[in-house]
Amino acid sequence: MDRFLCRSSIGAWKQCMSLIGCCSNMHQLKVVHGLFIVHGLHHNNYALGKLISFCALSDSGSLTYASLLFYQTPNPNSFSYNTLIRAYARSSQPQRAVHYFHLMLLDDSVTPDHHTYPFVLAACANISCVPAGKQVHSWIFKDGLASADRHIQTALVRFYADSGILIDAQKFFDEIPNRDVFQCNVLINGYLRFGSASEALDVFRSMLLSEIMPDEFCVATALTACAQSGALQQGMWIHEYIKKRKGFTVDIFVGTALVDMYAKCGCIDKAVEAFEEMPRKNVFSWAAMIGGFAVHGFAREALHCLQIMQKEDGLRPDGVVLLGVLTACTHAGLQEEGRLLLESMESVYGVAPKHEHYSCTVDLLCRAGRLDEALELINRMPMKPLASVWGSLLSGCRSHGNVDLAELAVKELLRLNHDEVAKEDGAYVQLSNIYLGARRSDDARRIRMMIGDKGIKKKPGCSVIEVNGVVNEFVAGDLEHYLRHEIHEMLNLLSFPSVIIE
Repeated sequence: MDRFLCRSSIGAWKQCMSLIGCCSNMHQLKVVHGLFIVHGLHHNNYALGKLISFCALSDSGSLTYASLLFYQTPNPNSFSYNTLIRAYARSSQPQRAVHYFHLMLLDDSVTPDHHTYPFVLAACANISCVPAGKQVHSWIFKDGLASADRHIQTALVRFYADSGILIDAQKFFDEIPNRDVFQCNVLINGYLRFGSASEALDVFRSMLLSEIMPDEFCVATALTACAQSGALQQGMWIHEYIKKRKGFTVDIFVGTALVDMYAKCGCIDKAVEAFEEMPRKNVFSWAAMIGGFAVHGFAREALHCLQIMQKEDGLRPDGVVLLGVLTACTHAGLQEEGRLLLESMESVYGVAPKHEHYSCTVDLLCRAGRLDEALELINRMPMKPLASVWGSLLSGCRSHGNVDLAELAVKELLRLNHDEVAKEDGAYVQLSNIYLGARRSDDARRIRMMIGDKGIKKKPGCSVIEVNGVVNEFVAGDLEHYLRHEIHEMLNLLSFPSVIIE
């Protein structure tokens, strides 16, 4: 009799476990959970671990239900902990991943392993909790995994890079004895995300010197860094490198990055050449080409691309493509074409205009001096106008001497939150200049005094130039540049004729 019951339990166990793999939604899983309870299997760690895994990792899963199952488990194993930590790290509640990691540390029966740490580090980065991430780094170091496990090494570089602590990301990266392409990708992308394009290119060059073969993603990211820093010569060198590597020339993302790089570095002809050489194109490729035409003032070519991408490639333009066309119309002064495109975006292309589309059209009208129409469009916007809109109106008022609308634009700018106002930190300066242009010197003096009293400082201008493969950045009024004395001497020689004293 006991043997029969044992066989019966084993049969029920196998049947219930097989049913978990057949579940496709939470309703079915809850039925299987009920069968576990009926057959007395609901306290089995392995069975509950499988249920938790389904809830936490399946598309139709429920993290709340997975957590309830976890707390019903008498002795959770590392698989159950790691499953929940991984799921919560990727969810909208990454702080819960850190919570379960702390529970794991308090549990004497389990210890964190190489599956645990990468997801805990990702959760720390997602919640911007740098101290917790650094503490995890200490535990990893004590466990001897920092120098042995590649996944953990990559996770540590990603944690510091995603947290914006690029100095620590570089420091740990340099300590890795045998770096791979994935770790290089993470660091390059981290530098690029925080505006350090030159440093990103330094990492790319160092990986080539270390004979680490870059993949398509790495090459595309390096080209993006060249585009951001204006490093044309380095971008052209990478292009030659691409031609020598099989498969790179047909990669759609590498091709798109090439188009974007040449366009942003001022070589629109080479951008067109790279675009035409692409065997396949997607919406991003067309957006890069249209954006290139836009910044170079070729509005007709941008409008032509909008038609061709639909006819030849059968691609429907998205909001980015249409914004590029609107920008092209703005730079070329095609007022009617831009206005018509904005009004027909939703009906013709199925794309509802967003704030940036309205802002671009407002800028178009303001540049043309149609300030009343621009204000009318602002008042009809279905969303709250942000600083870019009022900044465009203010610039238009300065160009066309409209003091009343300029005062309105500044008033609206001041109503926005601090982050938005920071984007238009020159608003007061522009208003002061508008008053001066209208010969209202008293008002201009009042604004200048207010600027001084509030301690408002306009962001200095910045120029970037590439010389002998090195990108140099110059900021107006910079007193920290290591060649500032030589630069000043050269400028003095260029500004004043030499005087020979006898």
